[in-house]
Amino acid sequence: MNTTQPMTATTTSPLPYRSLIWLAVATFSTGIDGYVLAGLLPKIAADLSVTEALAGQLVSVFALTSAIAAPVLGAATSGWERRRTIVLSLAVFVLGNLIVGLAPGYSVALSGRVVAALGASLLNAAISSYVIHLAPEQHRGKALSFVLGGWMTATALGVPVGLLLGQSSWRFPLIMVAVVGTIALIGIMIKLPHLRLPVTTLAERLTPLRQPRLVAGLLVTTGILCASYTCFTYAVLILGPTHRAGWMIILIMFGYGLASMLGNAFTGRLADRFTPLRVLTVILIGLLLNSLVGAVAFQVASLSAIAVLGLVWFFVAGIGNGGAAVPQQARLASMAPQSAAIVMALNASAISLGSALGSGLGGASLTAGLAPYELLGVAAIVLTATLILHLVVARLTARRTAAAAA
Repeated sequence: MNTTQPMTATTTSPLPYRSLIWLAVATFSTGIDGYVLAGLLPKIAADLSVTEALAGQLVSVFALTSAIAAPVLGAATSGWERRRTIVLSLAVFVLGNLIVGLAPGYSVALSGRVVAALGASLLNAAISSYVIHLAPEQHRGKALSFVLGGWMTATALGVPVGLLLGQSSWRFPLIMVAVVGTIALIGIMIKLPHLRLPVTTLAERLTPLRQPRLVAGLLVTTGILCASYTCFTYAVLILGPTHRAGWMIILIMFGYGLASMLGNAFTGRLADRFTPLRVLTVILIGLLLNSLVGAVAFQVASLSAIAVLGLVWFFVAGIGNGGAAVPQQARLASMAPQSAAIVMALNASAISLGSALGSGLGGASLTAGLAPYELLGVAAIVLTATLILHLVVARLTARRTAAAAA
């Protein structure tokens, strides 16, 4: 296997798609793992002899472990050679899914989810930092879009397939994730070039995190995911009254995944052309308007109209949520280019935190007596705060750039 010299983002060589494809396969496996179990909780609960609430902790513990572990593991491994980090983290992720898929009882399954989360949290950050440093700066958005496309493809194809397999046994999707992850692992070991980032001290790598604007930028990620999961986690309850058949929900999830892929594919190129800041601003405004219009539609429209308008809201949300990932990562990387590995680890943590907060907020809102469709209004409140924070970060960044130029 070839060992490259330390590479920087200033190279003008074309994108190495033959290498990047295996990173996309790895994100494909993590994408399935992140979504499929939520649709199989009744089967998991029955098989492991626990309540559905306890079965739901298999989803929650994954998100919470990722949120806590991502910055810690990112800091601990930021000086490692990047391919070795990716291989190790992917192997741990595969092992965790095998433990869950073969678990004889609930406690073993819960432990397996923790192991899988440790691998996934480091893997996602390592892949993002690898792509950011490998790709030429003018093609960075396209490269991130290509690799993150594996995660989007998982929501479109992997999750529906996993749900179908899970009708026989909830363990099959976990085995499928382990198999796909193993295929990615082999491809990465054979095709992915070595990449060693410039050596710096841990204190130097952590210096950018003292910037309030970077912390605020990470909270924008949390806000986007919180608003998304407030509704996505309970999409079956929101859309169920007008789409009662199980096959309809699988098709709807398939459509959501396609919408996410579409958003991801376009925004990567748009970020390269119009800057990540502008693209992300448009996406946040669009998500907010979509939530507000959807909330009003569910309140005043007839049931037959809601059957259509509900799908429009859900798929537009898929486009926006899928499209936000690339410009947000590219913008965060530009804030601290010398600490991209640490920043991507923190961003992965912000994603997991937002997912956990969104699921919790949605559940708490329903417990408080809100109807499922009223979660769109809750998401709109979160998006309003996120948009304001995003604009504050943009102003702070503009002032910093102007001061540096002066």
